[in-house]
Amino acid sequence: MTAFPYRRICVVGTTGSGKSTMASALASRLHIPHIELDAFHWEPGWREADREQTRARVRAIAQSDAWVMDGNYGFLRDILWPRAEALVWLDYPLALILWRLWRRTWDRVLSREILWGTNRERLAEQFFSKDSLFRWALKTHGKHKTNYANLPTMPEYSHLKVYRLDTPRTARHFQNSLD
Repeated sequence: MTAFPYRRICVVGTTGSGKSTMASALASRLHIPHIELDAFHWEPGWREADREQTRARVRAIAQSDAWVMDGNYGFLRDILWPRAEALVWLDYPLALILWRLWRRTWDRVLSREILWGTNRERLAEQFFSKDSLFRWALKTHGKHKTNYANLPTMPEYSHLKVYRLDTPRTARHFQNSLD
């Protein structure tokens, strides 16, 4: 194992790829805080929080010396990425993401897991609504693939060390290599 020098890390990837799981594991392994951006974005009743309030809260946390944040919120990128040192991109195949999303959705529905305060996933919303995470994953997978390949090459983000993990095996190897 080699010492992992980065203390401010963003974890990105398509909905259902395992961002929160990866970020939590990294934070635990590196003994630094894990910040789940969904917790700032979602209010009770699946209402989106006020963007300026969310930006202010995230800006305050981003100023700290160490964190692992997960999420794909473009309206927060200008706050997080300049402060981040590393970007962990879960670039899994769409079929794997959809399978994981399917399994996670059923687990959350059956367990009635509470998400970000008072929210629960419901089958009807996930499978039959315009707000379905499956539709969102299908819609954003290609966009994320292009954006996360190109954005780190922009001058304002070129400082980021990018870890593109394209399989769960690669992700496990990455996690196990950290010190």
